[in-house]
Amino acid sequence: MAQSSSQPPVNPELVVLEALQIAHASTGSTRYSQVHAQLLQRFSQRITPAELAVRAAVDASQAPGRIRVVCATRKDREDFFTQTALGRSLSLYRPPGVELRLFPRNCRGLPALYNTAIAESLHEEVTFLFIHDDVHLCDFHWADRLANGLTVFDLVGLAGNRRRVPAQPSWLFLDEKLTRDNRENLSGIVGYGRGPVAEGIDVLGPAGKAVKLLDGLFLAVRSTTLRATSLRFDERFDFHFHDLDFCRQAEQNGIRLGTWPISVIHESRANCAGDSWQQGYERYLEKWGD
Repeated sequence: MAQSSSQPPVNPELVVLEALQIAHASTGSTRYSQVHAQLLQRFSQRITPAELAVRAAVDASQAPGRIRVVCATRKDREDFFTQTALGRSLSLYRPPGVELRLFPRNCRGLPALYNTAIAESLHEEVTFLFIHDDVHLCDFHWADRLANGLTVFDLVGLAGNRRRVPAQPSWLFLDEKLTRDNRENLSGIVGYGRGPVAEGIDVLGPAGKAVKLLDGLFLAVRSTTLRATSLRFDERFDFHFHDLDFCRQAEQNGIRLGTWPISVIHESRANCAGDSWQQGYERYLEKWGD
């Protein structure tokens, strides 16, 4: 005799609606959202009130919630909002629930500041977004997309590498000759330029992929993930390699890393040169051995 299940039967119409929501979040295509709206209107006459309540609860659980943007800038607070890419983006539109922890007139290393922000809010229910001040947020729905990404991965970025090789000097490059890794190993898309309109786009590979390493221009993680682990930024790194080190620590803590499709324009490109970069590389190799 077949045993009866304690689980309620799955409504295939709700499954279709949820699949369309996921497709819209993953691709940004309005085609999926339009079809979702059309089917929701048609299905709503047949879906029971109890099922609609469950659907509403699921939607609420995926809402962005509080996002604490953590950023360091050499500008003072007033100039940050008028003279930096991120400041201008947040001045134009700051989604509900988005807060800013700004470190103005900064001359300290990013890891120390990021750890300060974590310590201040570790016991709050918040998503930390560690982001550079030269990043234009071009996606009006970036907070919603970020929330979607954090339902799939524990640590979300925009660009990264699906593998790691010995003595790798960057998530993008394989060696000190700056040999770029093959596209099949890369993930994400990042625009670049000096304004809110991209001068070019680095199409690295499909977004929404699990990776080993992420670019530090944009890193997001929930406070609950940090509370449950020992993951923090290593303050021996001032700037260079703090992101690679953070990703490797995350992997050791069993944290899932991945890229997510969010449109930005970065005003600077990878800079793997100079004394500070070389010193960071030596510290990185000294710590990890490869």
